[in-house]
Amino acid sequence: MKPNFKSRGRRKEDLHKINEKITAPEVRLVGDNVEMGVYAFEKALEMAYDQGLDLVEISPNATPPVCKVIDYKKFLYEQKKKQKEIKANSVKQEIKEIRFGPNTDEHDINFKLKHAISFLEDGNKVRAYVFFRGRTIVFIERGIDLLMKFANQLVEDGHAKLEMEPKREGKKVVILLSPKNKK
Repeated sequence: MKPNFKSRGRRKEDLHKINEKITAPEVRLVGDNVEMGVYAFEKALEMAYDQGLDLVEISPNATPPVCKVIDYKKFLYEQKKKQKEIKANSVKQEIKEIRFGPNTDEHDINFKLKHAISFLEDGNKVRAYVFFRGRTIVFIERGIDLLMKFANQLVEDGHAKLEMEPKREGKKVVILLSPKNKK
């Protein structure tokens, strides 16, 4: 009895057409120890079998489809290895938040500025916001000024660039800073 793979998605073998599963009458052949060119499918398959390797369809949308003479298991292993390397090298950027009140003191701003600098140096974005509680919402201009002072300090020192101007979101005024690209 054949296993039912309908609900599980594609299997590894279904990622590429190999050997007899290739349906094109002629293919463009590439690979090691093979003269590149366009061959009839049977001739390309015979060349692959002579070397003890598989004929793998690399680019099915090309005309004619591009096939490579290679050991299929080795090919899958190398692709998996490349994907892992790409994932490892990608930068995971987080958004760190810094909260202010509308009456935050100068010393507290400097303290939070040091935290923001360390976040930015680690490659993270900083989302700074002023939270207005109760009647303090009447001091919205003071909150915007505080955030702009905070952002200007980081931009002038060369640590960040302003990604989003101060924007009101309910009881908050929010600003977004991203790390400056170092060249």
